[in-house]
Amino acid sequence: MKAVAYQESLPVSNPKALQDIKMESPTASGRDLLVEVKAISVNPVDYKIRQRAQAEGSGWKVLGWDAAGVVKAVGEEVSLFKVGDEVWYAGDLTRAGSNAELQVVDERIVGRKPKQLSFAEAAAMPLTSLTAWELLFDRMQVARDDARKSILVIGAAGGVGSIMVQLLKQMTQLTIIGTASRPATQAWLQELGVDHVINHRNKLSAELADKKLAAPDYVVSLNATEEHFDEIVKIIKPQGKFGLIDDPSCLNVMPLKGKAVSTHIELMFTRSMFQTEDMIEQHHILNEVARLVDEGHLQTTVGEHFGTINAENVLRAHALLESGKAKGKIVLEGF
Repeated sequence: MKAVAYQESLPVSNPKALQDIKMESPTASGRDLLVEVKAISVNPVDYKIRQRAQAEGSGWKVLGWDAAGVVKAVGEEVSLFKVGDEVWYAGDLTRAGSNAELQVVDERIVGRKPKQLSFAEAAAMPLTSLTAWELLFDRMQVARDDARKSILVIGAAGGVGSIMVQLLKQMTQLTIIGTASRPATQAWLQELGVDHVINHRNKLSAELADKKLAAPDYVVSLNATEEHFDEIVKIIKPQGKFGLIDDPSCLNVMPLKGKAVSTHIELMFTRSMFQTEDMIEQHHILNEVARLVDEGHLQTTVGEHFGTINAENVLRAHALLESGKAKGKIVLEGF
């Protein structure tokens, strides 16, 4: 089968950082599905792993943790899907990724693809939807029916942010405050239903004061947490909840103690990495998100379509993500 892979960690400017190769096709057993990958999207986790982790020995490492495709074969213990089903999923960090024609993935972290979306449109959503849902409803357990409360989403125009604000709009009564720094991304947030848009290039406390907004009950930081942390401590409501998904080199949460603010870290891969007893929750979440999409309540967050799945195009996607200038998700389709 065709795949995009690498052997050694190289800078994105090096054309050998990712290469087009041929690999032996995998087979499905147990609760695994063998999926023919139709489309993928690229996430920051892809370039972070490319930068930090070499392939083992003389082997190749296949990245990719967002895909939509068709089930080609099933393991003997599979009960949730059958051959021919159209599916979407984010996958498992401990296994080969979706930058390949065929991929093996546990059925418990797979959902049915929304009928209303193309494969490319669908591929943009699994990782970000799972991350947003788990952080909001599993980790932070935000109130769904309390219109008096508010949430601040820092970095709301990115991949996770743009699905998170849609979930908040559809599934809660919270007042949504989102941050974006450019006119295009600010307009994008307003289109997605954010109640108030502020600029994270300025002090968050000054921006909230300028709009006469009360201290948020919840603060979600999706990027640059270290940069914003002092302001987060300053603005969050006492006894509030703070959540993050990025990778600060060091984060001292003790300044939050005075306000008794709880801290919640989300990693979407935890359930599959540790085979947790509630691993099948990702199957249920993806099916619920698919329902919301098909009913017209959520829209895909595709930002750009980079064409065919090959090393050159995937590397272009890595470069754009590394620049920090991507809006929405980057998708690729077909081999």
